[in-house]
Amino acid sequence: MEKIRPADSQSNVAEFSVSEISGALKRTVEDRFGHVRVRGEVSGYRGPHSSGHAYFALKDDRSRLEAVIWRGVFSKLKFLPQEGLEIIVTGKLTTYPGSSKYQIVIESVEPAGAGALMALLEERKKKLAAEGLFEDSRKKPIPFMPRVIGVVTSPTGAVIRDIIHRISDRFPVHVLVWPVRVQGETTGDEVSNAVAGFNALPEGGPLPRPDLVIVARGGGSLEDLWGFNDESVVRAVAASDIPVISAVGHETDWTLIDLVADRRAPTPTGAAEMAVPVKADLEASVARLSARLKGAVSREGDRKRQALQALSRALPSPDQLLALPRRRFDEAAGRLGRALTAATQRKRLTFNGVRLSPATLERRLSEVRRRTAASGERLPGVFLALVRAQRTRFDRDAARVSPTALRQRIVHWRDRLAQAERRADTQVAMQLKQGHASADQAMRLAKSLSHEGVLERGFALVRGPDDLPIKRARNIQPGLELQIQFADGTTRAVAASDGRKVAASSKKPKPSDKGPKDQGSLF
Repeated sequence: MEKIRPADSQSNVAEFSVSEISGALKRTVEDRFGHVRVRGEVSGYRGPHSSGHAYFALKDDRSRLEAVIWRGVFSKLKFLPQEGLEIIVTGKLTTYPGSSKYQIVIESVEPAGAGALMALLEERKKKLAAEGLFEDSRKKPIPFMPRVIGVVTSPTGAVIRDIIHRISDRFPVHVLVWPVRVQGETTGDEVSNAVAGFNALPEGGPLPRPDLVIVARGGGSLEDLWGFNDESVVRAVAASDIPVISAVGHETDWTLIDLVADRRAPTPTGAAEMAVPVKADLEASVARLSARLKGAVSREGDRKRQALQALSRALPSPDQLLALPRRRFDEAAGRLGRALTAATQRKRLTFNGVRLSPATLERRLSEVRRRTAASGERLPGVFLALVRAQRTRFDRDAARVSPTALRQRIVHWRDRLAQAERRADTQVAMQLKQGHASADQAMRLAKSLSHEGVLERGFALVRGPDDLPIKRARNIQPGLELQIQFADGTTRAVAASDGRKVAASSKKPKPSDKGPKDQGSLF
C-alpha cells in the first residue's frame, strides 16, 4: 500500500483513502480468522432474497454478527436457518466495505437448539394460552364502518403515514394517534398504557372514543419486536372493550399480540384496509342496489298493473252487475202500486166487516167495572199498609227524637195523612165518577147501535119461517110466512104473488129475544 503525501501537507503522518483502509481491514480479517465456526441465535431471518441470497444475523446475549448465505450455497444446504433457532455455522469472516460492516459468509449450517428468546417466548405463550387469552370465543367482531380509529404506533415513522394514506384513500374517518416507542425496553408499558387509555376515554367526551384500535409497527428482528411479546401488552389487548387489530411486523413475523388481538393484519397497510371499506365501492353498491330497487319496484308495478287489467277483463261491466238489481227494482216498483191498492181494499173490507154487538159492549163495560171495583178494593189496603209503614218508622225513630220533635213530626204526618185521605177520597170519587160516566157512555153507545134504536126510527126487521133475518127481497117467495118486527111489536104476514104482505098476527118483542142473532136487514 503506497502512502499519499500531499505537497502542501505540514505533517509527516501518512494519509490513506477510504478504499485503502477498507481493503486493508478486509485483508486483515480474512487473513487472521479465515474459516471459523460460530454459534449463535438466528435473528432477522426472512428467507432468501429475490436475488437468491439470504441475509440475517447471529447473536448472543451481548453481541451481534451479520451473516450472508450466497445463492449457490443456500440451494445446497440440508438444514435451513429459522428465526430464533440457535445454530452452528461454518464460514469465512470478511468485511463489506460499502457499509463498514464485517460479516460471516456461511458455507454450512448445523442446528444447535432453540435460542433463549424463543424459549422464553414459547414459555410465555403456553402460560397465556392456558389462561384462555388466545381463545377465538373471546375475540370481538370488527365494526364494518367505524367513525373513529385509534392508532398506537410511532408518530414519526412511515407506518402512520401509510395507515392514514390508505384510510384517506378508502374511506376518510377520524384517526387518533397515541404516540409510543415501538422498539426498546419501554415499548411494552407504553403500548399497554395506550390501549388502556383508549378504552378509558368516555363516550361523548371532548376527545372521541375510538370504535377500533390498530397497534402497528414495521418489520424487524425478534429483538426489535420483542416489546410486543410483553405480557402486559397481551393482557391489555385481552381486556380491551374496543376491538383491536394487530399489524406488527411483516407477514412472516409474529408476536403474542397477534394471537390475542381480535384480528391480525399482515402489514400496517393491510390493517387500514381491514379497518374501513372502500367508499367508492360502497357508493357503487348503494347505486347498484338503488337501481335494482327502482327496477324491482317498476317491474312489480307493471306486474300488478297487468294482473289488475287481467282481473278487470274477467269482471263484468257495471251494466251487467246492475242489470239484475235494476230489473228487481223495476218489478218491485210495478208491484208496489198494485200491492198498495190491494192492501187498501183489504183494509176497507176488514173495516166494513166490523160489527158491533151489545154483547161486545157489555163485555167491555164489565171489564171496566171489574177494574174499577178491584182498584176500590185495593185502595184501603194500600192506605193501611202506608199507615203501618209510617207507624213502623215512627216507632223506630221514637228512641232518637225528643217528645217535642216527635210531637211535631206526629202533627206533621197527621196533617199529611189527612191530606192523603182527602186526596184518596177525592181520587176514589173521581175514579167512580169516571167509571159511571164511561158506563153510561157505553150504554148509550150500545143503545144507539142496537137494532131497537133503528126500529124506533121507522125501520122493520123481516124474518122467515126459520126465524132467520131475510136480507134481500129476492129471497121472499109467494106464500112465504113472514115475521115483521117493529119497534112496538111483531106482526106475521104471508107474501102475496104481487109482493103484497098480509098481516096474520102481532106481538111485542121481548128485549132479550133472540139476542145477537136477531140482526138482519131492516126495511
